[in-house]
Amino acid sequence: MRVGPRFNAKCHNIITAEGHVLPWVDNIRYLGVYVTAARTFNCSIHNAKRSFYRAFNAIFGKVGRVASEDVVMDLLKTKCLPILYYGFEACTLNKSQIHSLEFALNSCLRKIFNTRSQDVVVECTTMLNCLSVEDSLLKRKCKFMSKLGSSKNLLIPAFADDAAGELSLFQG
Repeated sequence: MRVGPRFNAKCHNIITAEGHVLPWVDNIRYLGVYVTAARTFNCSIHNAKRSFYRAFNAIFGKVGRVASEDVVMDLLKTKCLPILYYGFEACTLNKSQIHSLEFALNSCLRKIFNTRSQDVVVECTTMLNCLSVEDSLLKRKCKFMSKLGSSKNLLIPAFADDAAGELSLFQG
């Protein structure tokens, strides 16, 4: 897989010492995050959303109609949202990806509160202290950058300074 201006240029196959051909792919999984071939470093949200829906439906299928909304929301926040957000603090997501993640969360919230009204969902999430996807990602990214900046490794803080400039653009 290639990332950069010539990510889609045809390349010769790579052959290992044992004679095996390594195929060129459009995405790879690294530490649970799917990186896609593109002009810039880009992460795929498809698998995160699929895993999030799977976790939510497993929980909601067991306790959804029996437990209170508070309990289901706590389970969503502690068990499902980490799955949805995993690894995205290190990735730059565009607006459409953030909206897609927001849609996934909102569809689950509408199921919890048994409503089709987005206004009801917004009111309930405010009362139950559930951040929006954009705010949650920003909070996680800030925490991640803070940890990078305080690293004892000499190279990591330099990268954190560069990424902090990107974060200020993300906030603005």
